[in-house]
Amino acid sequence: MNPDKVIREIMTTKLVTVSPDRPAKAIQDIFSKNDFHHIPVVEKGERLVGIISKEDLYKVLNVLSARNLGTAQPEEELGSLSAADLMTKYPIALDPDDTIGLAADIFLANKFHALPIVEDDKLIGLVTTHDLLKFGFNSPVIEKEEEAYEEEA
Repeated sequence: MNPDKVIREIMTTKLVTVSPDRPAKAIQDIFSKNDFHHIPVVEKGERLVGIISKEDLYKVLNVLSARNLGTAQPEEELGSLSAADLMTKYPIALDPDDTIGLAADIFLANKFHALPIVEDDKLIGLVTTHDLLKFGFNSPVIEKEEEAYEEEA
């Protein structure tokens, strides 16, 4: 894998986004109907203001359940929350011309699993640890590494 390649080459560009006022119940529905784990939160359709992970949603549900043990109130309380209540505000974002190596370093240092990609103050994509793994396993092995391995064997 070449860590100097740019994120633009591996990022996901077809995103589901929500506005800050989107009801938390709607966000729960989006996660339950899709395989992705992160939803960017945008204002006016493009300016990134936050990101919500499935884990963020589960943490809120866990707190609501613990607070309302044995009642149906967690779902009712979730109905009173919005994306702004669940999201990580102003997450670290990268430029599409930043390197894959930089994204990997940020993932490892912060235990993140997704980074929004912003250009000219507009959300244009998302790169995830899954994208990095897919890229790494689809990349051809560098010949020099193969030769060194063969010589050692």
